[in-house]
Amino acid sequence: MSIKLRIQDDMKAAMRARETARLSAIRLIIAAIRQREIDERIDLDDTGVIAILEKLSKQRRDSLTQYTAAGRQDLADIEAFELTVLAGYLPQPLSPDEVAALIQAAITETGAAGPRDMGKVMTNLKPRLVGRADMTAVSALIKAALG
Repeated sequence: MSIKLRIQDDMKAAMRARETARLSAIRLIIAAIRQREIDERIDLDDTGVIAILEKLSKQRRDSLTQYTAAGRQDLADIEAFELTVLAGYLPQPLSPDEVAALIQAAITETGAAGPRDMGKVMTNLKPRLVGRADMTAVSALIKAALG
């Protein structure tokens, strides 16, 4: 079952169970997916949906830290709940050891020798890590490995 269908089924289940907070979070996800499909006139596959889920998760994490710093625990709780709903649709994250092993394999496969080859390594890794690792952290690890 595709992620998009699973989200729609979960929305129906949340409606039946009258889970308003969960329903609201799922509707935000569906709205973001539909917006992208309409804007680009495409039908998103799982990879595209995962990209949207990652973007929404990043926004929620940023908002969560800002609300916590501002002392707005009520809003921080809402963002944390939405983040848990989003995490339910993302693939299982990789451990730091698994990410390091994939980075070393990509460096070997591409024959990267220095920082100039970072783009080759990122291009090689991105399809394998989409939705499973923070690409900013991966970029820093690659830079350290090639530096």
